[in-house]
Amino acid sequence: MASALETLCGQSYGAKQYHMLGIYLQRSWIVLFCCAVILLPIYLFTTPLLIALGQDPDISVVAGTISLWYIPIMFSYVWGLTIQMYLQSQSKNMIVTYLSLLNFGLHLFLSWLMVVKFHLGLAGVMGSTVIACWIPIFGQLAYVFFGGCPQTWTGFSSSAFTDLGAIIKLSISSGVMLCVELWYNTILVLLTGYMKNAEVALDALSIW
Repeated sequence: MASALETLCGQSYGAKQYHMLGIYLQRSWIVLFCCAVILLPIYLFTTPLLIALGQDPDISVVAGTISLWYIPIMFSYVWGLTIQMYLQSQSKNMIVTYLSLLNFGLHLFLSWLMVVKFHLGLAGVMGSTVIACWIPIFGQLAYVFFGGCPQTWTGFSSSAFTDLGAIIKLSISSGVMLCVELWYNTILVLLTGYMKNAEVALDALSIW
């Protein structure tokens, strides 16, 4: 859904309506945050939902644990993806590149530290992922808030709470398009859960 911001910011920047980029960014935050809250129960109750669908109980418990860890990751997308679209529409790609490289190195180090050194297992993998997701976001926010985009960011505005319809329509259209593509793999994973040896089937599908 964040891809809708790329279209709106690109149009506004091309039309030299620079102040609208910051407003569109804030509107996207509002819409995507609300969507994340709506999706929250699915992450909270993944285990009973999968068991109700007839999935293997052991796999459902592990999936439920991973889903709980994914809650902060899901909320990180609200800010992370939208700020990337906002910066890229202004051709400010280097800051995104630098922070991505920092994120890559940090993620490798944290994964090694938590999994190999401290033997935290799944908690270590997911914990390092959560930290690595949020560090670049703080860097991007600092860049935007403290003068990196003087033409397009003039501070928070009450205008962000008006005319949300255009953002919602475009976000839903973009989201549906991407969901159809991603649901193909998700449906395959769900169907493998009904196979006789579900763990082996899921491992094979993950490798594929």
